[in-house]
Amino acid sequence: MQVKSLLIVSSLVVLAACSTTKPEEKNTMAVETPVAPTANLPKAASAVAKVEVSPFDDPASPLSRKSVFFDFDKYTISAADTVIVTAHAKYISTHSTAKVRLEGNADERGGREYNLALGQKRADAVKKSLVLLGASEANVESVSFGKEKPVDFSHNEEAWAKNRRVDIKYTSR
Repeated sequence: MQVKSLLIVSSLVVLAACSTTKPEEKNTMAVETPVAPTANLPKAASAVAKVEVSPFDDPASPLSRKSVFFDFDKYTISAADTVIVTAHAKYISTHSTAKVRLEGNADERGGREYNLALGQKRADAVKKSLVLLGASEANVESVSFGKEKPVDFSHNEEAWAKNRRVDIKYTSR
């Protein structure tokens, strides 16, 4: 029995030595930092900064759309795309340094010469509209790439519709 008691006592001593004690709580104090009044700050620092976005980069502006699309074998500007042409005409007419190159394109169907001529008719149609809406003819150039510059290389109606276009490229703004 003595051995048993000795084992129990020694186990309790070992367990007592291994027990953890509660760490001593440190005396901490909350410190408040004074905040400078916003009246002394410049307006930009005290308010949300407004960022000016170019109308050419603003998706809500028709100037951000720089392609006019056409139906198969046509060079008539659709009613939907007249908004784009009108916006660009207004910009060109109010910015004397603005110059554009209209790049006419066609889909892959048809011969090379035919598509070059069709691309030119499309570019000229957009040019005529821009000039009628107030853009200076001297600031607008029209060229044709025919089927040589597709944006979609697939061989289906969806791709062809993307490739039947005139791209409005500003050479100066």
